[in-house]
Amino acid sequence: MFEGLKLNKELVEYQNQHLKEKVSNLSDEQRKHYYSLLEPALKDHDTYAVLNYLLVAGLHHFYLGKFLRGAINLIILASGIGLIIFTQYVFVGTLLIIFILVVELLALFRSQVIVMNHNNHLAEEILESVSKA
Repeated sequence: MFEGLKLNKELVEYQNQHLKEKVSNLSDEQRKHYYSLLEPALKDHDTYAVLNYLLVAGLHHFYLGKFLRGAINLIILASGIGLIIFTQYVFVGTLLIIFILVVELLALFRSQVIVMNHNNHLAEEILESVSKA
């Protein structure tokens, strides 16, 4: 949940550079195949940030394929709204919504690192599959 806080930007950038070096060692045919698989799968940090900013409901997690995390966000947000509208537990509902807002605000500020880390893991998986083939 606090992935954005745990990630070290320098380490993620180093991993990205290391991946580029590994890719440069591939044959031309392997490199072409690697990029043909990678390009359509890469995620954009601006899209992630916009989804986070506009719809705090967790849609940015769905964008990165983290369906469980997105569903948990949606459930907590819906529970908070439900508590405010339909029950007398307005304070608890407000706390739930504030909790989600704070957590996702942190993710918004770290969107570049989060998406770069996601793309690094994706690139590593694709590189493994291309190297084995």
